[in-house]
Amino acid sequence: MARGRLRIHLGAAPGVGKTYAMLQEGQRLRSLGTEVVIGLVEPHGRRPTAALAEGLETIPRHTLVHRGVPFTEMDLDAVLARHPQVALVDELAHTNVPGSRNAKRWQDVEELLEAGIDVVTTLNVQHLESLNDVVRQITGVTQHETLPDEVARRADQIELVDLEPETLRRRLVHGDVYPPDRIEAALTHYFRVGNLTALRELALLWLADRVEEGLQRYRAEHGITAPWETRERILVGLTGGPEGETLIRRAARITARTPGSELLALHVVPGDGLARGDPAALSGQRSLVESMGGSYHQMTGEDIPEALLQFAEAENITQVVLGASRRGRFSLLLHAGVGQRTIHDSGPIDVHIVTHEAAAGASAPRLPRPGHGGTGPVRYWSALVGAALLLPLMTLVLTGVRTGVGLSGALVLYLLAVVLAGLVGGRLPALLTAVAAGLLTDYYFTPPLHSFKVERGVDVVGLVVFLAAAWLVGSAAGTAARHTHQAVRATSEARALSRMAAAMMRGEPLPTLLEQVRENFSLTAVSLLERGTDHGPEPRWYVVASAGVRPPERPYDADVEAPIDDRLTLAARGRGLSGDDRRILTACAAQIGVAHTRGGLARRGAGTDLDEQVRTRAAALYLRPVDLDEALTAALDDLGPGGHSISLRLPERLPDVIADAALLARVLATLVADALRHSPPDAPPTLTAEALPDRLTVRIAGDTTGAAVDGERESPSLRLARDLTEAMGGTVAHTTGGGAASVTITLPTVAHHPDPEG
Repeated sequence: MARGRLRIHLGAAPGVGKTYAMLQEGQRLRSLGTEVVIGLVEPHGRRPTAALAEGLETIPRHTLVHRGVPFTEMDLDAVLARHPQVALVDELAHTNVPGSRNAKRWQDVEELLEAGIDVVTTLNVQHLESLNDVVRQITGVTQHETLPDEVARRADQIELVDLEPETLRRRLVHGDVYPPDRIEAALTHYFRVGNLTALRELALLWLADRVEEGLQRYRAEHGITAPWETRERILVGLTGGPEGETLIRRAARITARTPGSELLALHVVPGDGLARGDPAALSGQRSLVESMGGSYHQMTGEDIPEALLQFAEAENITQVVLGASRRGRFSLLLHAGVGQRTIHDSGPIDVHIVTHEAAAGASAPRLPRPGHGGTGPVRYWSALVGAALLLPLMTLVLTGVRTGVGLSGALVLYLLAVVLAGLVGGRLPALLTAVAAGLLTDYYFTPPLHSFKVERGVDVVGLVVFLAAAWLVGSAAGTAARHTHQAVRATSEARALSRMAAAMMRGEPLPTLLEQVRENFSLTAVSLLERGTDHGPEPRWYVVASAGVRPPERPYDADVEAPIDDRLTLAARGRGLSGDDRRILTACAAQIGVAHTRGGLARRGAGTDLDEQVRTRAAALYLRPVDLDEALTAALDDLGPGGHSISLRLPERLPDVIADAALLARVLATLVADALRHSPPDAPPTLTAEALPDRLTVRIAGDTTGAAVDGERESPSLRLARDLTEAMGGTVAHTTGGGAASVTITLPTVAHHPDPEG
């Protein structure tokens, strides 16, 4: 009998729709005439899921008693006896009740497959054994039910059931995932946007690896050796030399900038078996590669470039990173180095040659950098080009009136050219212009003419004095130009920083501040990143705010980085910045860090002081249709994890309200924070909503007497909520009695307010 086929619906988290997708597939197969039965389905109280199971034959569960408590499990023997073509079995990683024939449900599924029955099942990525530690670092939750990766790898088909984090959180708020008493805790803990995004990435990458395995099998079966650039795979060649860490970090940056790419490192041991590199250095480099998520490999080869490229072809490598040769130029002329030979034979594989301190000639003296005097490269080259045009023109004019000008007159006029070169380009252009002017004076105006010989000693002295004077005057002019340039730059710096300070004083939000930074420095995108508190091998980063197109999500995604403190960093993508620009960017980043800290303190103090910044915001409302689910999700995000759970009781469908989304979220966060702060742990507050013909009411009820009123006076939090709600055209009312209190927010709905912009 042929073995059955296994199909897995893989998801990143509970609630994405795996069971629903499995039942949809069952209904589709049933409509095609396939014999389908439900071996076991867990609808978790979700009505749409339970409704989709109607019409499918269900095998009754069998009951087991464990420690006096009855439990139900899939009746494996009944499914085997029924022997359908397809069995639907939910939750592949489930642990069976003690006393069952198999300890795990995947072992039950294995028996069904051996019996020739096809199985459609579901699995969450956090239950894969290889990802257990990573999931714990991300979510802080240890998964006790795990599945060996090999079981999932053997599946004939794996289908990803994907859902955007915000969409999943909205489903959670509606009660489509968990009962009401678990919603708030889930939103602020496991179902935070960062957690869901990371789990989603894990699912996508794990599935991409399975696709890659299938591709490699196909290439091997069909004898395909040329690389297929379906994903970037970066290989760094290691010799055990001191440049290894530099190469690894460079390759890791290339890998980080290409999502889904893979880092590999290779050390080729010569065929004679004699070690060429430092074993201790190789051991350290191996640890560095693995800490960056890469893999270390070692192979033996007579010819290093040939072995390197053989490995690259076998592993479908798309880019190779090698260090510049440590051999001298003369040695390279006699025998080509590893880098040159690898480039020559690499074919479609890109080869990067990275310079490093140990490379030959790395410490050779260098000429002054263009614009080093502070005038900038444009002015530097402009001075040289101007001197190259002006000196021949002056010489042509002076030779025409040689008798009337003489040597002294020529020197004075040439000195003018030197001063101009110094003013425009700085010291080095002035020196070069002075030398060129001295040679022209000697050739055209010092006897014997048209020769670099000098007959009279006085002429020699005159030329030497001219060169010295020209150099001094040109240096002075260059210094003055540099000081002027620095003054202009200082003014620009002060203007940029003052604009930033003024924006902060106005209470502009972080995205506006970042957009100002982006425009000031002509960058493509800017992000404020915050390091997570987890202590994994690689820190996780979260985007606090951003501006521009495709803002960086990690520091190593950026072209420019300006650290603020241990947690925060400003990351930018775009053009490279000069040292001066980087200094200004660092100062702006420090101000943005202060703005972020201030905002965090303000959020944590919600409901304790009237926020003048929010009052200012209320004066410039942006009224539009707002989904209450989205506003409530934002409010719970502001509250953060911790505190008591709030019970959410919301109808299935609610009309949009006319409000300012940011202010509505602030009102909800302020009132819920008060309710949570004054409610006992065993009596959490409740939030309910009701749609009326022309308005929507939101009621927060609980033991909040102290929060709602203070004697005859309203608390600051309630007064703030009332002011903001009334500014949006709504009302706030509170009632007290019997040690309990409630606050009711009423807002117009879209049907009652057809022109939200009016």
